[in-house]
Amino acid sequence: MGAEDKIKNTAQNLAGKAKEAAGKVTDNERLEAEGHKDQAAADIKQAGEKAKDAFKD
Repeated sequence: MGAEDKIKNTAQNLAGKAKEAAGKVTDNERLEAEGHKDQAAADIKQAGEKAKDAFKD
C-alpha cells in the first residue's frame, strides 16, 4: 500500500469517526449514518490496497 493511499484512507476513517461522534452528540441520525458510511468506505479501500500489495510480493 502506498503511503499516500494509507494516509488518505486513515484520514477518511478519522473523518467518519468524527462525523459519527458529532451525529451522536447532536442526535443527528443522518450525520451519524454518513460517518458510518465514510468509515466503511475507508475500510474497503484499505482492504483493496492490502490485496494489491499481497499480489505485488
